Amino acid sequence: MAYRVLITDAVDPVCVDMLQEAGIEADVRLKQSPEALKAIVHAYDGWIIRSGTRITSDLIDAAERLQVIGRAGVGVDNIDLEAATRKGVLVVNAPEGNTISTAEHTSAMILALARNIPAATASLQSGAWERKAFSGTELYGKTLGIIGVGKIGRTVAQRMAAFGMDILGYDPLLSDEVARRYGVTRVSLPELLERSDIITVHTPLNKHTRGLLNRETLAQCKPGVWIVNCARGGVVDEEALLEALESGQVGGAALDVYAQEPPGALQRRLIAHPRVVATPHIAASTAEAQEKVARQVTEEVIHALRGEPVRTPVNAMAIRMAAHPEVQPYLQLADRLGQVAAQLVDGALQRVHVRLYGTLTGQYADVISLAVLKGILSQWLHTPVNFVNAPVLAREKGLEVDVQKSSGEEDFTQLVEVAVEDEQGRKVSLAGTVIGRREPRIVRLNEYHFEVRPEGQLLFYHNVDRPGMLARVGQLLAEADINIAGLALGRQEPGSDALTAISVDTPVPDSVLEAVADIPGIRDVKQVKIH
Repeated sequence: MAYRVLITDAVDPVCVDMLQEAGIEADVRLKQSPEALKAIVHAYDGWIIRSGTRITSDLIDAAERLQVIGRAGVGVDNIDLEAATRKGVLVVNAPEGNTISTAEHTSAMILALARNIPAATASLQSGAWERKAFSGTELYGKTLGIIGVGKIGRTVAQRMAAFGMDILGYDPLLSDEVARRYGVTRVSLPELLERSDIITVHTPLNKHTRGLLNRETLAQCKPGVWIVNCARGGVVDEEALLEALESGQVGGAALDVYAQEPPGALQRRLIAHPRVVATPHIAASTAEAQEKVARQVTEEVIHALRGEPVRTPVNAMAIRMAAHPEVQPYLQLADRLGQVAAQLVDGALQRVHVRLYGTLTGQYADVISLAVLKGILSQWLHTPVNFVNAPVLAREKGLEVDVQKSSGEEDFTQLVEVAVEDEQGRKVSLAGTVIGRREPRIVRLNEYHFEVRPEGQLLFYHNVDRPGMLARVGQLLAEADINIAGLALGRQEPGSDALTAISVDTPVPDSVLEAVADIPGIRDVKQVKIH
């Protein structure tokens, strides 16, 4: 029986050509409703999509023959990976096809800003001849700040360095070695904001990067700074950007992505601003990029159907582990320990130490350590992080990873310990276990022992162990209408330094965090968000 592959989004024709050459039937069904898809997916062995199709657990359950899903692009957030994993369906993607196109578009947007190209073109087309009105700016000698120095950020750095620009980079996982390799000077975010003439963002959109460039951070920039966003809508606070353009704090902006697409009223006002260059989310829309991602994902689907090795699996390790329910709570625990550790360390991560106590955690040491890396890397990377690509991404970031197994721990039968270290040797150590059958807990942070659920929003701070400290913090949270869901206190002896962990139902605003930090006897206030 010949294999059949369903294609439900518009991909480059090379996809169909390659499938047919491999003796595989290709069936293109565009713009299908979920109900229509559910009625036909049982007849296919493979499925190729872009971003337009959402593959839910219901569709996966109905796909009786499905072996592989291919995503022609990077993101797989429109695929229910957990359902695919449980069904034993391999998911592959094409993570590198649009890197050059997006980097080139970013560079073009910077040049368009520098030389007023869109406005000059519109003026000339209207019949005017206004040479003096469109005097430009040289890029030579200017400073470009890149927030998010992953594949695209690095490619932008290489191209803009050719114009004689000084390149600054902020990325918590960027090592000095990798920065030097791409001609980037690694700096903190405040330093990048203060020194950059142009700032371009290349980060994922998550709880930590949403509104990264906002009223506060834009105010820290050089007056007249240019802002470029070809990454994800929402990384730049569009209302704050519009205000900064009106005030002159921001001298120009180049935007390819928006918080609302197609643009709404706010986005339309921003796009219409005379100092804004705007395009309709086309950074990756080149014929070359679309052919590359189609060719790459089709090759992967063909290899998967033939039982041959694939290069870009998203869930291969997870598929092998899905049949072992006893390890799943520890994978969740390890992932969340990694998330917390990544947010508590101050500098750029250099080393990750994973130590596993007990026979069960030792038996699954490989996949548990991958879950730790997944949690750490998912905090910052634009590329989707999974059990397969986590070690590759860690190597690219220059992370050193050490995994050790131990036979037991005095207080717990099974324990996962995660320690992270930055480039200055500062360390954060966390340990956790699973209570009952499926209840992850953090049981230690550095030398402080306590018990807290690793979920939602957590507030950590050191305080002098004396009466009234918790009450003052609680009062500030109450005044901000923030509900405390749980709390834990760790101390070495009465009256000494203590560590408090508070679980809250909603994020704590920066103003409240600052107020907590101003309480005498409290220090090192940090908020952690776990997804």
